[in-house]
Amino acid sequence: MEVSKSFLEFFKKDPKFKEFRRSIEQIIGEKPKNDLLYQLAFRHTSASKQTKINGFKESNERLEFLGDSVLGMIVAEYLFKKYPFKDEGFLTEIRSRIVNRESLNIVARRIGLDKLIEFDGQRNFHRTSMFGDAMEALIGAIYLDKGFTFTKKFIISKLLTNHFDLDEVISNNTNYKSTILSWAQADGRKVEFMIVEEKGKNHSKEFIAQVLVDAEVISSGSGWNKKKAEQDASRRACETLNIPI
Repeated sequence: MEVSKSFLEFFKKDPKFKEFRRSIEQIIGEKPKNDLLYQLAFRHTSASKQTKINGFKESNERLEFLGDSVLGMIVAEYLFKKYPFKDEGFLTEIRSRIVNRESLNIVARRIGLDKLIEFDGQRNFHRTSMFGDAMEALIGAIYLDKGFTFTKKFIISKLLTNHFDLDEVISNNTNYKSTILSWAQADGRKVEFMIVEEKGKNHSKEFIAQVLVDAEVISSGSGWNKKKAEQDASRRACETLNIPI
């Protein structure tokens, strides 16, 4: 992977270079070969730096795109082999619960990625998919730096095994939207679900939804698709209104 000379010089002069490298080694379990890949994996678009090549701005978006594909494929293979008698619908749903932005945001924080991300400190990204995006970018960097076999081992042993209880993932099937609709119908209330904002680009989009009860905004939620955003907003509404789950 080619990186601009200015970026290389900046990276080598950074006094936190050794500390960053140790953090990466601790996270992936082995010394990195190409340090710059990992530095780029944690450069959010808000802190992107323009290169001399056609004005291209270097950020983690391209690595995120690659990591998204690698992660999805490895998780799909893992589930395919683990559940040999489950149909395509089951496998697709469980994979989506594992690789969605909400899950990746949580795991990214657990392994300390939030402390490594470079972003515009003047803006609040803590309710966006920034951490999950960095997770995917890290996976893309590992894939380019270490190859498929190492990346597969990292995803299965470091992420899936340590941070996901598959029995819990499978059983967690609460439909919060249906719950609040049933409550509203029984109580004679009017409920509306609205998508009020879309953030990000293409594969890293995030949707913001609101739940309104009798035209009053009760809660907001986010998700990587409209359905997930509505579910998250509905979950928060159930908590706010003390609706039994």
